[in-house]
Amino acid sequence: MIAFLSIIAVGFFLGMRHATDPDHVIAVATIVTRQRNLTRAALIGAFWGLGHTVTIFVVGAGIILFNLVIPARVGLSMELSVGLMLIILGIMNLAGFLSSVPGLPLSAHDNDGHEEHTHHQGTVHSHPHSHGNYVHSHRHAHEPEVHPHAPNQTPVAFLDGMLTRFSVYQHLRPLAVGIVHGLAGSAAVALLVLTTIQNPHWAIAYLLIFGLGTIAGMMVITMSLASTLRFAGRSQHIASKLAMASGVLSLAFGLLVVYQIGFVNGLFTAHPLWTPK
Repeated sequence: MIAFLSIIAVGFFLGMRHATDPDHVIAVATIVTRQRNLTRAALIGAFWGLGHTVTIFVVGAGIILFNLVIPARVGLSMELSVGLMLIILGIMNLAGFLSSVPGLPLSAHDNDGHEEHTHHQGTVHSHPHSHGNYVHSHRHAHEPEVHPHAPNQTPVAFLDGMLTRFSVYQHLRPLAVGIVHGLAGSAAVALLVLTTIQNPHWAIAYLLIFGLGTIAGMMVITMSLASTLRFAGRSQHIASKLAMASGVLSLAFGLLVVYQIGFVNGLFTAHPLWTPK
């Protein structure tokens, strides 16, 4: 019993440690970069961890129980999917940042016919504001409301129109990212378990506890990121720079992963070499 409890404790803390891998943190940072609410940030981390755990458990259980052997090219392809996911997330974040860059100036005049740019009613100014659930920044005026786009011409409004029937669609993005990341690490985790735990039932229990640790670790990470962004959000300049930095970092790291997997490890060559890690 003591040995089993030790395995459980080690699995949980190794799962939390696994959540801090650079590719995991970079990927989830691009998702939570505009999130200030700690509860919603925790949910993002939980759904990411859930997706990761599902893949780890399914693939890992297949390796443990049925002695599945993953070919080198398949294993490298699973790891390549992480690089592609990071590239997509980086591009999406950069696109969101560019869409928040102030657009063409709008003209507004006071009673003397002089142009004003102070921040009070009836004047043109720029600050973060929302259209539904979409938050961005550009020059606009109030009373009357003047924007360079219609209120429903935002990415979130477009998705709402398509996916409004699905109340959990906003959680599908971190869930999908977690599933992809789980593909890359599932073989390594399962093979590590096989070499240290001979009892298959204990090994399966280890995978579940490892997954719970990953969920807990990622929730801590996303809440920490949201707290930092909430503090930085007091400054529009800092918040926008953080959003841009997360997109650039994700894109660059994704390109590095694709190069490493495709050419250094040989996925795009005739002789692929793969060591689960």
